Amino acid sequence: MADIKMVAVDIDGTFIRRDYSFDVDRFRRILAHMHEIGAEFVVSSGNQYWQLRDYFPGYDEELSFVAENGAYVKDHADVVFVGEIDHQTVLDTIAWIDARPEIENVMSCESCAYAERGHMRDWFFEFMKTYYHRLEWTDSLRTVEDRVLKFALSVPQERTYEYYDEIRATLDGLVPTTSGHGAIDLITPGCHKASGLARLAKRWGIDPADCAAFGDGGNDIEMLRWCGHGYAMANADDDVKAAANAICPSNEEQGVLTTLEELFGL
Repeated sequence: MADIKMVAVDIDGTFIRRDYSFDVDRFRRILAHMHEIGAEFVVSSGNQYWQLRDYFPGYDEELSFVAENGAYVKDHADVVFVGEIDHQTVLDTIAWIDARPEIENVMSCESCAYAERGHMRDWFFEFMKTYYHRLEWTDSLRTVEDRVLKFALSVPQERTYEYYDEIRATLDGLVPTTSGHGAIDLITPGCHKASGLARLAKRWGIDPADCAAFGDGGNDIEMLRWCGHGYAMANADDDVKAAANAICPSNEEQGVLTTLEELFGL
C-alpha cells in the first residue's frame, strides 16, 4: 500500500463516465478513508470551478480544486490563487480572436464566464453551459469587469494543432494547451495543473513523491510527471500514457476509484 498524501484527478475522460456520472457512494467511502488518514483529494481540471463543484453537491468544501488549468486554486473553502491575465494581453487576445470568425470563444473569469453576442451561435452557447455553469452573454468582451483567467477557444477540429502552433508563434503573454478535438485553452505562462498542485502541496507540507494523479489528455501531462504516482487512463492519448508511471482502467470502468481502492488497501 502506497503512502499517498494527495490525490489529484482530472474530470472529463478520467473521473467521470461519458454520461457525466460516477459511483458517488463508492467515492464517498474512499474520501472518508482519506480524511481518516489525513490525505487530500484535489479536483484538477481545465474546467470552470463553478462547474466542477456541482459534481460534489453539499460536500465540495471537503475537497480542493485546481480549476481553469491552474489559474484558480482553492484549498477547501479558501481561494489561494487567481492567475489573472493582464488587461493589455486580454485586449490583444480578443483582437486576435476577432480576426478569425471561425473561432468561437468563452472568456472565463473569476466570478463568471462570458460569450460575446454575434460571435457565438445560440445553440453552441447552450452547449457550453455543460462546461460553464456560470455563463452569460455580453455585448463586448472588452467591457467585462472581472478578473480574466482563461480563454477557451473552439476551433475547427481538424485544424486544432494548426491553431495551437500558430498561437504559440504569434500570441504573446499566453500559453496554449489542448486536449485535442477542437478545444484550445489560453492561460497565463506558468499556470498549469502541476503549478496548482504545487501551491497546495506547499501549503500542506506534502512532497510530490507522495502524490498521485490521474489524467487522460494533453493538459494532464505536467501533473502526471510532477506527482510521484502518475496514472494515465486506458482511454488516454499515447503521449499521456508515455508521461505516466502506470496505466489504469478507463473512465467508463471507474478506473480512478478502482486504483484508489488498491492504493489505500480498501
